[in-house]
Amino acid sequence: MSAIAKGSFTVELKPQSKPVLLDGVGLGRMSLAKEFTGDIVGKSSGQMLTALTPTKGSAGYVAIERVSGTLDGKRGSFVLQHSGTMHEGQQTLSISVVPESGTGALVGIEGVLKLEVVDGNHNYELEYMLPK
Repeated sequence: MSAIAKGSFTVELKPQSKPVLLDGVGLGRMSLAKEFTGDIVGKSSGQMLTALTPTKGSAGYVAIERVSGTLDGKRGSFVLQHSGTMHEGQQTLSISVVPESGTGALVGIEGVLKLEVVDGNHNYELEYMLPK
């Protein structure tokens, strides 16, 4: 049986190097840091690679972040893998828990995270399963 964890987070992105511009496409690397509230209470850190095209609203990114804290009161950590694209403003986003990345009381966690940004506020919904 799966469970749903909901809440919000703040995010800080910092460029790690000057973007490289090749044939109009900007390739960049950023660090990311988040603070989660709600059913997840904790922090994350990670790395993001980006590709920004000359077409407004078209871009791509991949990221890996490690979340540490509590999930519904269970202490541990897990890793999220991101893959996102935008095509002229239409977004496709996939964020999943990396298999076997859970530690502490979160060993064996599986799941998929959805996020929504509304009026600048970042909200998450993590559908997850833990072994019995």
